[in-house]
Amino acid sequence: MKTIVMVFGMAFWALVAAAPAGAQTLKDSIYDPGVLKPIDSTLKVKKGQAAPDFTLPSITGEKVRLSQYRGKKNVVLSFVPAAFTPVCSDQWPGYNMARGLFEQHDAILLGITVDSVPTLYAWTRQMGSELWFPVLSDFWPHGAVASKYGLLRKDGVSERALIFIDKKGIIRDILVTDINKRPDLESCATALDKLDKK
Repeated sequence: MKTIVMVFGMAFWALVAAAPAGAQTLKDSIYDPGVLKPIDSTLKVKKGQAAPDFTLPSITGEKVRLSQYRGKKNVVLSFVPAAFTPVCSDQWPGYNMARGLFEQHDAILLGITVDSVPTLYAWTRQMGSELWFPVLSDFWPHGAVASKYGLLRKDGVSERALIFIDKKGIIRDILVTDINKRPDLESCATALDKLDKK
């Protein structure tokens, strides 16, 4: 599993490096905030409880409601802090390479940040390949969903977190990781396995 993580990280940056000379690339647009406090929030949700419902706009213009997947799909919420930052710009394209892992567990991934829809639209277009999962904006009211889950940091961005929700709408696992690092794909695979056992 660690090999998969390394491969998708290297593949993404190889694509970025291969852009034509003079072209504005994602790498040229990345803002590096430096090392941040690893975790700066207190969870308001826990395993075994119903996941708080929400509706957010996506970059495709449609509204996505968490409960629309109830009884149909397992759901993984992927909260990332901010568009155009190094780790986030590496994490989500990596999920394109790991798509089969989610499909194997009948799971849909929902990507969520506190950025506006136009910002998310521009950021995802510069990633070089279309993401297979909905990208949702928790911009207004600012960070309302991240706050509802206890994932909004004091500086107004969300934690880097994965919330695993089964088809009944129950939270089965929560991974809040160091904001400075991409979540371990092995931990994600283990959490997805738990969804199959419910």
